Amino acid sequence: MEATRFNLPRCAMSRIFHRHTRIAPPEAVGGEGVWLIDAAGKRYLDASGGAAVSCLGHGHPDINAAIKAQVDQLAYAHTSFFTTAVAEELAETLIADAPAGLARVYFISGGSEGIEAALKMARQYFLEIGQPKRRHFIARRQSYHGNTLGALAVGGNEWRRAQFAPMLIDVPHIAPCFAYRFREANESEEAYGRRTADELEAKILELGPDTVAAFVAETVVGATSGAVPPVPGYFRRIREICDRHGVLLILDEVMCGMGRTGTLHACEQEGIAPDLMVVAKGLGGGYQPIGAVLVAGKIYEAFERGSGFFQHGHTYLAHATACAAALAVQRVIRRDRLVERARTQGVKLMAALGERFGNHHYIGDIRGRGLFQAVELVADRAAKTPFDPALQLHARIKREAMARGLLVYPMGGTVDGRQGDHVLLAPPFILKDEHIAYLAERLGDAVDAAIASCKPAMRADAPVT
Repeated sequence: MEATRFNLPRCAMSRIFHRHTRIAPPEAVGGEGVWLIDAAGKRYLDASGGAAVSCLGHGHPDINAAIKAQVDQLAYAHTSFFTTAVAEELAETLIADAPAGLARVYFISGGSEGIEAALKMARQYFLEIGQPKRRHFIARRQSYHGNTLGALAVGGNEWRRAQFAPMLIDVPHIAPCFAYRFREANESEEAYGRRTADELEAKILELGPDTVAAFVAETVVGATSGAVPPVPGYFRRIREICDRHGVLLILDEVMCGMGRTGTLHACEQEGIAPDLMVVAKGLGGGYQPIGAVLVAGKIYEAFERGSGFFQHGHTYLAHATACAAALAVQRVIRRDRLVERARTQGVKLMAALGERFGNHHYIGDIRGRGLFQAVELVADRAAKTPFDPALQLHARIKREAMARGLLVYPMGGTVDGRQGDHVLLAPPFILKDEHIAYLAERLGDAVDAAIASCKPAMRADAPVT
């Protein structure tokens, strides 16, 4: 048995179909708070929380104890036969703090499943209320909603969509709300937000208002563009347009929700409530796979008055052990006031990034909310010119950061699916001041080293500063 373990990364020894067939990841063997530890004993500051998942870090004793206690009592019962007390309590906890109008919870195993469920729920809702023509979904370019086929179809991440495009339902996409890239020079943020939001109304009218089921959007855009917050008033205008035409608003808060942006739900900062909201990642903090769709009372009541049955389901819905982990995570977040901590430590992180990168020749934008932030890299700050995609700058930064004991979430295609590079940061809410200093220093060194490695192929010869 020992011969099958990874003491050092060796692709040939693994039977796992890893994400990349030519790259063997190091073996993680432990976690302590904000740190992950590999088999060689190297420690990495988890500044991305995996993929904005590990909100409490690793090895939290309260969460581990809750999981063990639940397994000792009951690990799993299928929801076609039973409910469980822990699932019921988690649902009560989520609805108690949910945006106005959200009244029920549909538990699933992750974000992609959640978006898939929300799309089907929206479609069936209109069948239940006698509006069967409503079949269209509208979403935004430069968005990401998951990798199942329905979620991929509403997503606007071109790199992820391209190979599977023939398999996807036809979903029209409107412009993202991405002020750094697309706001005009003399345009106020409010005017830009209205102009961009009004694309939704134009698309609804083009398709026919009685044929549109829902608009799908990330409240704060995550992986595809890098922690892009909406401008003031944008989502209030979106909500008005949806209400005017009877269109449901589905908010994807898989990455940005559950305290990540400094409020429990990112939409609180927009002053709106959705009809369906998908949460995951920070819900269970990575301790178990879990997500949830928070459902407006009017939608649940339509099912209750109609067929009484949602024609959808998965084997691990409301998994008892996963619900126990998530309930423990949410209790710790409330007990230790970690949403507030995400907000205050986020201010410090933004300041540290500003100090390290504010005058950097190759950093065009530093953005985000709470502990959900990003830096966007540019070859020319004044013109906002992206680096040549062939350089794969984001991948170089990831390698350089890992070499320095730092885990970050870089991505390419920031601008249009092909051009642009950014680094997404989503560290645990327990991040301390010394961790912020470590993060900024190591990320700065990694960015400089990655750009230096690109220099021979770059047309610009400006110095790294």
